[in-house]
Amino acid sequence: MLSAEAKRELERRFAERPAKEPPLAERRRNWDAEALLDRLPEGAHFSTVIAGGIASEWMETPGVDEERVFLLLHGGGYNAGSPKTHRKLAAHLSQATNMRVLVPDYRLAPEHPFPAGIKDALLAYGWLLSEGRRAGDIIVGGDSAGGGLVLSMLLALREAGGSMPRAAVLMAPWTDLSCSGESYETLRELDPIITRENLLEAAGWYAAHRDLADPMASPLFADLSGLPPMLIHAGGDEVMVDDSRMFAERASAAGVAVTCKIFPGLWHVFHTATPDVPEAAQAIEEIGAFVRDQFEGAQVD
Repeated sequence: MLSAEAKRELERRFAERPAKEPPLAERRRNWDAEALLDRLPEGAHFSTVIAGGIASEWMETPGVDEERVFLLLHGGGYNAGSPKTHRKLAAHLSQATNMRVLVPDYRLAPEHPFPAGIKDALLAYGWLLSEGRRAGDIIVGGDSAGGGLVLSMLLALREAGGSMPRAAVLMAPWTDLSCSGESYETLRELDPIITRENLLEAAGWYAAHRDLADPMASPLFADLSGLPPMLIHAGGDEVMVDDSRMFAERASAAGVAVTCKIFPGLWHVFHTATPDVPEAAQAIEEIGAFVRDQFEGAQVD
């Protein structure tokens, strides 16, 4: 049963859904402007930093463990979003996990298609290690395309024999650029945010001339063995839910420790509605609990 707050938020999103998507440049400007109105948790503080040559932001809330870092890769279809648009989510993750959050401003398509974003994510991760952070003190996470980017980064690290982070947190990850899951059609009328058509346009910009099912761009089709423990969340009424469900099944079959939770009736990356929607606040708290569990009694690399 959805909370009254969740129902109101869903109604608002359906009412405000545009009949036609504006041009990409306008969407980017609008998102940045809207993000400036977000209310951050009390005491949340952000600052700029260059992380391995990548312009980035630190976000931290009072009392965080300075040694542990949550590397957050923002969503936005690989063509929009920034540390600015994700300050609120970063702040709530910092508060829930008791960690500093680093948000890189990775390069976006179509100006910078695959693999530019993966390279930037790897540079930011490498910078954390060069600054003395241990891989075992790092959690990587991302929402939507950011979740897909996390997985591409982990696959690249595994292939290169690099040090893996402690764990991964994926909020409605986009794991399949080809959008092959049945939910893209069966949930079409229930999703106030995403359509398969818009996603395929974004996928084309990002993949450029690559096959949309290339495992490095669409981790759903990759060999998933050797990846770190992960938590996956998705909304039960979002068209992308099969990207999470199928990925979790395949990762588990490959021996990865996966916790996957589908939240009935909720939308894509509903986590951003924290603290106003109880289900969103609960999901953020569950991320915090998952992260604490990963560190409890664990030996740091």
